[in-house]
Amino acid sequence: MREHVANAPSVDPFGVAGDPEMPSLAAALDPIESQRQLGQCLRHLTGEYGTVHLMGIRVTRYKPGRRCVIEYDVEIEEPEAPPEVITLLGKVRRLRSGKSGYRLLDALWNAGFGDDSRDGISVPEPVGVVPEFRMWLQRKVPGRAASDLLAGPEGVELVRRIAEAAHKLHEARVPARRRHTMNDELRILHERLPLVAREEPRWARRIDRLLYACDHLGAATPEPAYRGVHRDFYADQVIVDGGRLYLIDFDLYCEGDPALDIGNFLGHITEHGLRTFGDCVALADLERAMEERFVGLSGGATRAAVRAYATLTLARHIHLSTMFEERRPFTESLLELCEDRLGSRC
Repeated sequence: MREHVANAPSVDPFGVAGDPEMPSLAAALDPIESQRQLGQCLRHLTGEYGTVHLMGIRVTRYKPGRRCVIEYDVEIEEPEAPPEVITLLGKVRRLRSGKSGYRLLDALWNAGFGDDSRDGISVPEPVGVVPEFRMWLQRKVPGRAASDLLAGPEGVELVRRIAEAAHKLHEARVPARRRHTMNDELRILHERLPLVAREEPRWARRIDRLLYACDHLGAATPEPAYRGVHRDFYADQVIVDGGRLYLIDFDLYCEGDPALDIGNFLGHITEHGLRTFGDCVALADLERAMEERFVGLSGGATRAAVRAYATLTLARHIHLSTMFEERRPFTESLLELCEDRLGSRC
């Protein structure tokens, strides 16, 4: 067995094992140590007499010195049952033990987001914590990212269901450790948009006017009833498996305005239409459908906040576009779009 495990491939295309800020990653990529730790962590899945066989390890996402996602392919054998091959996602974040991420996902799973939820809205199954790796594990869910499906024939119905999923999350009342306010949203813009002005001095006055208009928009947005929100909600954070939706990646989960999640999602749709189709209204039918469904569930008073957060999300995309070479051609178009929405163009 030890020889078999030692031969299990460990694929590390980013060289994460050498990250001095996240020293536990080296052990997490070692097949023999991973077999030992996973065997202990998965005991509740295998039972007393079952076994776990590690088949492969691969790093799939990585931000140096900050966070990493590692996939483990394992075969689970139980007496009098056929072997089952599953993939686990292991998440590691700098200066975190993994326990808080696991506890949050477990709380959501037990608040009506399990695999058997009657409404078809779930989160990935939480599996456990590996303290030695400073990692928590969840089962990898099947399906496709909603971003691959939005422009398809079922896009309108899909965004309506995603609005329902967001509303379910907000109403679950799962406690959060942090709070994100409108002032926090504006602070991010004041930190990031001046970086664009520094790189493109010809836009400096336009960006100053835009920030002033964003501040006024934020001040005019009513104070919300705070709920647990995803805070990084866009189409890549929703996996579609037939009739079931999985919400993923709750790293930024916090108390916030429920309108933030939908506004953020709408802003991403608008940006995607601009970048993919060259037209900021190319996916307007999806935006209308999602806004109407969410407002129908949460009440008409949320509409103004949804639209405000959508505009602020687009303003944030001005800076985001400068971070990716393929998005740079759209930076000024995003600036113009935000100026039009905020009435800040001279």
